Amino acid sequence: MKKVSPETVGMNAAGLDRIGAHLRSRYVDPGKVAGTATLVARRGRICYLETEGVRDMERQTPMALDTIFRIYSMTKPITSIALMQLFEQGKISLTDPVEKFIPRFAGLQVWKSGAYPLFETVPSARPMQIRDLLTHMSGLTYDFMQQNNVDAAYGRSRIAHPKTGYTLDQMIDELAELPLVFSPGERWNYSVATDVVGHIVEVISGKSLKDYFQDHILGPLGMVDTAFEIAPDKHDRFAACYERRPDKSVRLQDDPHKSTYQDRTFWSGGGGLVSTLSDYYRFCQMLLNGGTQDGARIIGPRTLSFMRKNHLPGGVDLSQIAVGSFSESVYEGTGFGLGFGVKVNPVQNGLMGSEGIYFWGGMASTIFWIDPVEDMIVIFMTQLIPSGTYDFRGQLESIIYGAIDD
Repeated sequence: MKKVSPETVGMNAAGLDRIGAHLRSRYVDPGKVAGTATLVARRGRICYLETEGVRDMERQTPMALDTIFRIYSMTKPITSIALMQLFEQGKISLTDPVEKFIPRFAGLQVWKSGAYPLFETVPSARPMQIRDLLTHMSGLTYDFMQQNNVDAAYGRSRIAHPKTGYTLDQMIDELAELPLVFSPGERWNYSVATDVVGHIVEVISGKSLKDYFQDHILGPLGMVDTAFEIAPDKHDRFAACYERRPDKSVRLQDDPHKSTYQDRTFWSGGGGLVSTLSDYYRFCQMLLNGGTQDGARIIGPRTLSFMRKNHLPGGVDLSQIAVGSFSESVYEGTGFGLGFGVKVNPVQNGLMGSEGIYFWGGMASTIFWIDPVEDMIVIFMTQLIPSGTYDFRGQLESIIYGAIDD
């Protein structure tokens, strides 16, 4: 990756240098995170590209630009683009009922009371639609929400957790047996919905999600280190993942040399990929370019523009419609498109970036955002679970937007 002088793209070098100083003094040196990697690009050129700390505390391996990270929910935008490629081909409509592609989802029920397996349910007010999956208004959930007995049932079954021999098809079977948290379209709840999107991509394309990604997104974009599994010859570049304990110390959560990212059969469209700064930058630059990168057309510009609009009913933000207490974003001033969070009100959001930013993050505290107004991309990588531990995005927005000179 080539880096240009920040001044050539209207940025202040001294201002951008605050990124590294801030991350070192506040997080890396105190041992709150092992290391970080940060990329800022404006007007199609990288103007900040730096690493801090180590990628593996146990082995003291320095963080490097080619480090491979678990990106978890930063997989979701890639899966959403995959489905919208099929939308462009006329093979699916946003108002199609999900049961058209997954018959097991016919007659879904909504939780009323009770606990697993003795739920009391009522029929869903309407069938779940494709749009509901892309916007997280499906009524599905995640086990880590820990808000109700449906969340607990997901945890009991370990839905969407990679297990030996586990597949997307098995996950669909499990979901079909459990009630929804609410009727589709009524509320917003962060969920396994994008895993269901991945399964629908498989059903329509006739390919595994792994192969579809490679053929239609990863391969054409040259994303050579992005995959659902870590190849044996890449273990030395794979970062260790850490988890914050209640006493604020960190513990090793996934050793890169004994990682769970080996021999997988579950292609999680909601959170299964590993990637690098370079690879994910190619994906983001394709989005900012309107769907193309180095001559490869991935998605149409009108489709992409449609995806990054706020699709929440009535144009509300998440604070007005969300249930549950966790997502990869603050709720105030944030809407949701077809696979991305969307900044609809910077003042309410409390963050300096432009209206219209689209973005998301991952469970191990990775973050990206794309600002069409400033023609800018920011990608931040580290490996600390859970993602809400520190406000990396808010702090980085303040530093980066303060470094814009024009």
